[in-house]
Amino acid sequence: MTVNRRFLLCRRPQGAPVPDDFRLVEEPVPAAPAGGFVIRNHFASLDPAQRGWMDDVPSYMPPIPLGDPVRATTVGVVHNSDNPDFAPGQWVLGLNALEDYSVAMPGGFTSVIDVAHVDSPSRFLSAMGAVGLTAYFGLLEVGKPQPGETLLVSGAAGAVGSMVGQIGKIKGCRVVGIAGGADKCRRLIEHYGFDAAIDYHGRSVTELAASIAQEAPQGADIVFENVGGDVLDAELMNLAMRARIVLCGLISEYNAPEKHGARNLWQVLVKRATMTGMLIADYVPRFAEGGAEIARWMAEGRLRVDEDVQVGLENAYDAFMRLFSGANTGKLVLKIV
Repeated sequence: MTVNRRFLLCRRPQGAPVPDDFRLVEEPVPAAPAGGFVIRNHFASLDPAQRGWMDDVPSYMPPIPLGDPVRATTVGVVHNSDNPDFAPGQWVLGLNALEDYSVAMPGGFTSVIDVAHVDSPSRFLSAMGAVGLTAYFGLLEVGKPQPGETLLVSGAAGAVGSMVGQIGKIKGCRVVGIAGGADKCRRLIEHYGFDAAIDYHGRSVTELAASIAQEAPQGADIVFENVGGDVLDAELMNLAMRARIVLCGLISEYNAPEKHGARNLWQVLVKRATMTGMLIADYVPRFAEGGAEIARWMAEGRLRVDEDVQVGLENAYDAFMRLFSGANTGKLVLKIV
């Protein structure tokens, strides 16, 4: 390619993002800076966290500056380089952006990857990437599952949730998933091996709490939280004594103009529960460990990881919004080329 297409954030979204918040532009292909290199991106991860990065509010990462491309984890091939550790032609994983070419420096998440033993390099954005490793470390290190315990997963049909449930089964838990719609609930049982699935569509907090109580009469020992809002409120009414809540995401709140918070948080006190925020950045030094175990489970047929691959940088907006409509059917990935 002779140009670098870039998907820019040009306005802060108010509620749900709209097409006018973004712009696709063409710029010259960049040259490698001193000590750095340029990546030709092939796949980009689309994640709920990107919506939070678009807001000008304090967070664990700075907001995306207006006029910059939308930040994204990508896998691609080194295009040109001024660094001997990153040679042209090598595959690289890093936190870059929704663009054809990204200027990168060594350090942080950036690393050379071996794609010879995977069916697609996109696996490093799903099973072998932040999604899979979030599920792995979030459940095992924060949730600390024990055989016979009940694990309750919200957003269970999503990329992280579906892996959390499967890892919970591997560790001997009874796994209950909450998802939106009959098709997703069916997939939890038939594809991912959950013990029970609850459809939250059309249910009040009271009704959803009652449905959870039917499937987890002794309460949930572990809650892996991806949704927040009313779903979290219903879950909080079904905690076992000394439950562990793994706070991974709050997707129902990201586009909401007003955040209502957790109105049943008092149950954390009643049940002497703990709630711990989980960010994958804390586990970077252990990525190889988690990736190896995930690869082993997949090879043994114990872990299924689905990908929803959308094609074309020009379709970045429509692909991203699949996260919030619930249309995606696995880890959402944008194939740039």
